[in-house]
Order: sequence, then C-alpha cells, then structure tokens
Amino acid sequence: MINYTLQDPLWLLGLLALPVAAWLRARRKLPVRIVPFASAWHRPSAVNASRLPVALAMLGLALLIVGMARPQKVEDRREVREEGYDLILAIDLSGSMLAEDYERRGSRINRLQAIQPVIQAFIDDRPGDRIGIVVFAGRAYTLAPLTFDHSWLERQVERLKVGLIEDGTAIGDGLGVALSRLEQTDREINNQRQGAFVILLTDGANNAGALAPTDAAEIAKSRGIPVYTIGAGRNGFVPFPITNRETGEVIRYTRRMSDLDEPTLQKIADTTGGEYFRAGESDTIESAFAAIDNAQKIEFRAKSYLLADELFVWFAGPGVIIVLISAGLAASRRSGKRSTNEILAT
Repeated sequence: MINYTLQDPLWLLGLLALPVAAWLRARRKLPVRIVPFASAWHRPSAVNASRLPVALAMLGLALLIVGMARPQKVEDRREVREEGYDLILAIDLSGSMLAEDYERRGSRINRLQAIQPVIQAFIDDRPGDRIGIVVFAGRAYTLAPLTFDHSWLERQVERLKVGLIEDGTAIGDGLGVALSRLEQTDREINNQRQGAFVILLTDGANNAGALAPTDAAEIAKSRGIPVYTIGAGRNGFVPFPITNRETGEVIRYTRRMSDLDEPTLQKIADTTGGEYFRAGESDTIESAFAAIDNAQKIEFRAKSYLLADELFVWFAGPGVIIVLISAGLAASRRSGKRSTNEILAT
C-alpha cells in the first residue's frame, strides 16, 4: 500500500500569505495618469491581461511552498520479524594491548590493532544480529548496548584506544558486565538465555577487578551463555613501546615477556561451551562465525524502514518555471507601457 505524506508540513502556512498579498495588492490605488482623458482609453481586456502575471506568480509560489513541505510517496509500514543472535563484544583496552607482536604489510602493529579486523567483521558481516560492546581495562564499562544500528557501532569503535580507561586488566569484570547486558527474561527458557553469546577479545592476563575470570565463566555457564575467547598476543619476549606521557610519541622500545594467558582463555571457553581462537590466524573470523551459527537463532521483532520517494522536484520545478514566465510577462508589459507613454508624450 502506498501513502502520501508531507515531511515538513509547517511550510504550508506560507500558503496563507498568498491571498493576503493578493488582497493588499488589489487595494492599491491606481497610479496618477498624466495624459488627459487617458482613462477613456481603458479597456477591460487589458486589465484582465495585466492580471495574468500576478496569477501565474501566485501559482508558482504556491507550488514552491508545497515543494518545500517535502511531499513524499511512502510504502505502508509493516512489522518485520527476523532471526539472529545477541552478541556482546568484550574488548580489552589495557596497557598490555600495546605490545607490538604482530605485523601487517611489513609494519609492526599492536594487539588492539590486531583484533580490529575481528571487531569490524562482526559489525559489518552480521547485519541480522544485535550487537553490543563492553570495554574494560582496570574497570569495565558498556560502550554500546545491544543494537541493530551497526553504523552507529562503527562510530563507537573508532573511539577505542588504550588509555581510555584506567590501566589494569579486569577480565572477570568485563565478562560480568557483558553478561549483565544480555539479561532479558523474555529470551530465557528454564533460566537459560537463548541465542546470546559473548566474544571476549583480550590477552588474557587478568590482574585487576573484583570478579575472577573463572567465576565469571561459571556465571555464564549457569545462564547458558557461551563465551568465545580470542587471544591477542604471541609467546615469548615481545616489543613494547615506551611513550612520552605528554605527547604520546614513542620514545623507544623495550622487550617484555608476553603476558598472554592462553590457559585462562581456554578454560573460560571450555566452561561456557564456547571455543578459543588466536587473533591473527587466517581462519579466526570464519571459525568463530561458524561456531556461533551452529546454535539456534532467536526471533527479533525488527523495525522496518520506510521507503520514501521525494516529490519535491515535481512541485518546485514547475513552480520555478511558472514564476519565471510571470516575471517575463510582467517585464514585457512594462516595456509595452513605456513605449505607449513615449508615443503619448510626443
């Protein structure tokens, strides 16, 4: 079903000004005629012809006003149901994520940069899922609740950087906040959350927070929420940048023993029924997607988007043309009057 509507209907108030302008113009007194008995030459047809430019101008302005009100042709709104998953991305922003133990196109990159393609893939390649973001370092915060607005999520991800939160690695707290964002009783069956997952992206070295990672994993297990862990980092000594606190510029590099805690990440995944992956491996994203898609999807009552065709040009275009025609007729009439006056003057 097709409907017609106005996006900015307040512009139609301008139509009220047109009859007022026409009435004020009609009340103007006739100009004084210098030539004696010139009124005897008056012909009604001439007067009627003189009203044509005004009438056309009024019509053109009316069309322009209607165009400014933005008439639209829209399809009928219908409720659309879709199937998908609820995913929370829990992202580590601790100082250890600055370790540059990855390479991309011949240049060293840090761990946060290494997991960026994973984050981007979840946002870009899973349009049917509701996705939220939790970030953590010494504390954990919700960056974005569950949403279908993946474009908005991308803008939030652009803000991510190490140092955004006080330093530390509170993996348990980050996982706990992620689980709290998935609490929805209408999605539970026998106290088991349906169609919900946590994607934990971290180096796994927990050293802060009130909740231990293994305790958070037990909570996830009790609620039926699998946690897929993605470990960022290499084993052994890794290059770590030393930066100027004021400017943020890298002064030099030192080598530190990697704090990647794979056993903890593996245990979290095993406890909750998820899987563990390594960031930077070629099949990490595909394997994570395949594992999630093996679960039963949940049904969303998704908001449908209205398809609207703007009809502005169909009103404004003829309006401009008609106004130009009226201006041309008025100019021609003034030119004719001047010629007549010149003849009478001679």
